[in-house]
Amino acid sequence: MHATLVAVPSAVAEEIERGLRESDVGRACHVLRVSEAPAPGSMTEGLLVAWDDGGPLEEVAAWCQRLDESRVASRTQFVVLTPRAPAESEALARAGADECVAPPGTHWGARLVSLQRRMQAERANVEIQSTRRAADFLRSALDGVPDPLFVKDRQHRWVAVNNAFCQFMGHSAEELLGRSDYDFVPAHEADVFWRKDEQVFRSGRTDENEEAFTDREGRTHTLVTKKAAFTGTDGEGFLVAVIRDVTDRKRLESQLMVAERMASVGTLAAGVAHEINNPLAFVCSNLSFLKERLAQAALSPEALPELREVVEEAEVGAARVGAIVRDLRTFARADEDRLSPVDVSRVVDGALRLVRNELSHRARLVCTLQPVPRVHGNDVRLSQVVVNLLVNALQALPERPADENEVRVSLRAGRPGQVELEVADNGHGMPPEVQRRIFDPFFTTKAVGEGTGLGLSICLTLVQAMGGRIDVSSTPGRGSSFRVVLPATVSDAAAPVASTSVRPRAPRPVMPRRRLLLIDDEPSVGSSVSRLVRDVYEVRAVQGAREALQLLSEGERFDAILCDLMMPGMSGMDFVVELERMAPDLVLRTGLMTGGAFTPQAREFVGRHSRGLLEKPFEREGLCTFVEHLLQ
Repeated sequence: MHATLVAVPSAVAEEIERGLRESDVGRACHVLRVSEAPAPGSMTEGLLVAWDDGGPLEEVAAWCQRLDESRVASRTQFVVLTPRAPAESEALARAGADECVAPPGTHWGARLVSLQRRMQAERANVEIQSTRRAADFLRSALDGVPDPLFVKDRQHRWVAVNNAFCQFMGHSAEELLGRSDYDFVPAHEADVFWRKDEQVFRSGRTDENEEAFTDREGRTHTLVTKKAAFTGTDGEGFLVAVIRDVTDRKRLESQLMVAERMASVGTLAAGVAHEINNPLAFVCSNLSFLKERLAQAALSPEALPELREVVEEAEVGAARVGAIVRDLRTFARADEDRLSPVDVSRVVDGALRLVRNELSHRARLVCTLQPVPRVHGNDVRLSQVVVNLLVNALQALPERPADENEVRVSLRAGRPGQVELEVADNGHGMPPEVQRRIFDPFFTTKAVGEGTGLGLSICLTLVQAMGGRIDVSSTPGRGSSFRVVLPATVSDAAAPVASTSVRPRAPRPVMPRRRLLLIDDEPSVGSSVSRLVRDVYEVRAVQGAREALQLLSEGERFDAILCDLMMPGMSGMDFVVELERMAPDLVLRTGLMTGGAFTPQAREFVGRHSRGLLEKPFEREGLCTFVEHLLQ
């Protein structure tokens, strides 16, 4: 600290120095004597002592003003040594002096103590103001981020949130701060958030993943959350996260994928119709033949073997039609994100059935399907990938005799834990510049109107979502090969989930016959099922869910119930909900049937409210197995 003495006579200056040396705080004070006012802003912190030479008041006041301008007021005590009367001293104070005292002045140490106290208070105030400005700046910065953002402490409580996060949660910052996910979202979702946050806290690594979130109105959102851990100045751990709501984008992607599948179905429509019409033709012919023969008054024993052969042929044809319908239903149903064990051989067989007619007219098919473990994937998405690769292979073939074109499909085990599916052709092939861009969205070498350029891009997205990759090799004039590599399931112990949720087995003989209530708006389904299992079950068939509820309310008793999922008026889902209220013990013995027309919500309902789903068409053994499962 300094004491700057301006124009102070030597004797008075010595007296001031002596007063400073006699005080504890002034002992280390550096005294500087000057004759002129320091330059503006050049004064260091400490005392500024000026001498009034008794000149005109206006001149001395102007001089005091110049001295005041040379200092920082918060760090300086400006004292004027003057013998003037109080009125004139006030004029000097108005010009900038902090004090006007009679020379030589006293209590210099006390003035230094007071100045230090003021400076400390000023520094504390500056720090407070700086902290507030920093907090306001941080708040403005956080609120300037358009995506929801939050900071959690080590106890997983929110300690900072921005406006976008408050709007997303539907709560104010005051309601959110100091609380956790468990106070605002379903417990199972909060468990997932806590577990993923804890992984970031412990590993210290940045993480980005998709999460499901249910808002206060019960709507489910798909979020992409990027999280990072950091350490505060006091060593405490924190987590910062930025959220992007991709619900609409995921919905559009799903719709785009379904649209692309529908485009593939449209491309294959003629071939699929051919595959259905062929077996349907001999089914209809055989049924007409049976009708004519059964119209005769009597049948000779010699005619029975032929009739049995006609029935067997009709069954084979119906099975072929059923297989095509199942493949189409799998291929075309609404997209799902759910991953589960998938039998790749079954998916490839179904895809080949859809394109078999096109293949037979364009190329030779060389198919090598080795036994492989199931993969961790999605049968709908994998079917879309295989069909798209097959259609692309066909479109890559030149116009030449079919026996000169070749499409090769091979399925094999790859490296440990991997399954490889390859679709290759001997068509035109691709130059390197085309090969580099084939997975770019909307890139296509086809003529306008013949392709969207989305097929391979979507295939890559679907395969990557299942944890796999697509390798491509191509030589112009010799053909192309697309190799899909997918991860096998960790354990192949669990069998793929069948539509009936039970493994097929021979029906158990039941004596006496159990009573089965069958609800289907198609009367022919009821009559055919009644004939099919009348030696095993006593079937009561009705055409509506309300009629079934009326029977139950009147005291009719049944051992099991089969109900169609999608019916006009009262659906199978509505029936089960009402049954839970009326006869909850029967719900465990109720199964739902479907012809394939059901929504993702219906699929979720079946998993939560019934014992399984029986897909039409079904045969006697499958039907009896399903009913026996309900009776267990």
